[in-house]
Amino acid sequence: MSERPSILIVDDEVSNIEILSAVLEEDYDIYFATSGAEALEIARTTLPDLILLDVLMPGMDGYEVCATIKADPLIADVPVIFTTALGDQEAEVKGLMLGAIDYITKPILPVVVQARVRNHLDMKRMRDELAEMAVTDALTGLGNRRRLEQALNQETARLSRTGGQLSVIILDIDFFKKFNDLYGHTAGDRCLTMVAAALNRAVHHASDVTIRYGGEEFACVLPEIEHLEAMEIALGIRDRVQALGIPHSGSDASPYVSVSLGVATAPCLPGSQPEAWIKAADKQLYVAKAAGRNLVEGIIFDAKETLSAAPAGRMNEDDDS
Repeated sequence: MSERPSILIVDDEVSNIEILSAVLEEDYDIYFATSGAEALEIARTTLPDLILLDVLMPGMDGYEVCATIKADPLIADVPVIFTTALGDQEAEVKGLMLGAIDYITKPILPVVVQARVRNHLDMKRMRDELAEMAVTDALTGLGNRRRLEQALNQETARLSRTGGQLSVIILDIDFFKKFNDLYGHTAGDRCLTMVAAALNRAVHHASDVTIRYGGEEFACVLPEIEHLEAMEIALGIRDRVQALGIPHSGSDASPYVSVSLGVATAPCLPGSQPEAWIKAADKQLYVAKAAGRNLVEGIIFDAKETLSAAPAGRMNEDDDS
């Protein structure tokens, strides 16, 4: 069963929070905040499905909070409904221009609140489903390259606030072009789906993201995973793929389908470039291939440095990767 949608109610008057909670708590999980700063902290931590935001608050008002939400990649897609006693059209336009999707005036009518919240959550669910389709690889069900970029951008932004560790694994099926030549593309597609399933079984944390990076290349984004654990995960992936026992008579690395893997880990710091993890992991993948394939190589790197692209001799599908 899917989890209930969650709503963050933001109001400096506790009585207003209690009224809205009473109207919505039967159908939704409720979080609340009594200031703009607290609202931003809770939103980044809980990632609610909807925010009901009071306009008039001391300190950071609702307009400032909304503008900050829409500028933050982590929570920019969370819909915001303003709740306000202001009745003038100018105030409503200002809120909508900042990215809010609706206005609810006080004193509230419970049936109106319930209907508007339900409608906006239904629209968000449909948008999320369409967005998920756009970042999903049709063959394997894993994320695609766009999902990889999305995950790296989100996680580096989130983890940079605390200096949290981020690990990325890039892996490649060894001699996959020869596999396709020997067994045909139907068998090749079946091989890709089996490797994808093995990859998913080896990755355990709910926040981890598995990707078909392109062709026979895959990736894992592992937030808050230290290097040693990331290396263990990579070794687990290699072993699970070997355990599939898919014959590959054209491989110089193993009689069965195998993978080579590169692992890169670094703390996320303000200004860190998401692409740095891909470049660092890709270099380690190249090292694993050059060392004989069916191997795992890894590095802890400085994410602040601008890393060069993979060496010009990097093997690709045309090199019987």
